[in-house]
Amino acid sequence: MKSISPHEFAEWKKSGKEHQLIDIRELYEVETCSIGGEHIPMGEIVERLNEIKRDIPVVIHCKSGRRSEAVVAHLGTLGIDNVISLSQGILGWADAIDPSLERY
Repeated sequence: MKSISPHEFAEWKKSGKEHQLIDIRELYEVETCSIGGEHIPMGEIVERLNEIKRDIPVVIHCKSGRRSEAVVAHLGTLGIDNVISLSQGILGWADAIDPSLERY
C-alpha cells in the first residue's frame, strides 16, 4: 500500500511537484470541507478510470484514509500503480496542516 503523510503532501504542494489530487468522498462531504482536487466519488471510480492520470503521481483522499486505501489497493489490481493514499485523509490534513477546515 502506497501512502503519503499530510506533511509530505504539503511539501509536494509547496514545491510545485506535479500531481493529481482526487477526492473520493461523497458530495455532501466535499461541500462541508475540501482541499481542492477533482471529485470522483468512490462508487464512480471504476466507471471514471479514464480521468485518472497515468503519467504523474495521483493522490487519493477521503475522510480518514480508509476508503482511499481501499481504492488504491483496488486500482493496483487493475494495473494502475501511480496512485497513493493520503494517510489519515482530510481529517489528518486538518490536524497537521489546516486546522481551519470544518470537521464532520
